[in-house]
Amino acid sequence: NHRPQHKRACKKRAAELRDKILFQQPKSTHQGDCPICLLPLPHDLSKITLKSCCCKLICKGCVHANYLREEEEGIESTCPFCRRPVPKTATESKLNRTKRIEKNDPAAMREEGARCCAEKDYAGALELWTKASKLGDADAHYQLSVMHCFDRTTVRDVKKELYHMEEAAIRGHQ
Repeated sequence: NHRPQHKRACKKRAAELRDKILFQQPKSTHQGDCPICLLPLPHDLSKITLKSCCCKLICKGCVHANYLREEEEGIESTCPFCRRPVPKTATESKLNRTKRIEKNDPAAMREEGARCCAEKDYAGALELWTKASKLGDADAHYQLSVMHCFDRTTVRDVKKELYHMEEAAIRGHQ
């Protein structure tokens, strides 16, 4: 019968194609580019800022330049990207993130998932990171891999752990 032989050949070819994608060097970091200066964002998270109003990752250089401009002009502190006033409380920040989550923003989902995980709400983190990963977020894939690795889900699932780690790598996560 031809079918089993064809099925094996298809699985082998699919694995070869997956490996080719997996071991290709990405064109830029998984963080993308700063939406203001358009330079690639660094892997070092201490050099970028996530703004809760628009959930954009912005390089510290642009944040600093915006701060200097505001100081010089004596105006209220605003987001360098969307120009909304900077939230004054954690509650305002959470409200902004919630609005962005409702609009299916993967960065907001990823950030809220991290907060859930820090508060040991692993089910909430899993739900948010799963949604963000379906929207193509590399960090969410990575966090899901870590959750499956360290048994933060109901059962350790090595296949899911490897799948999410591969997806994160394909998207440029280091």
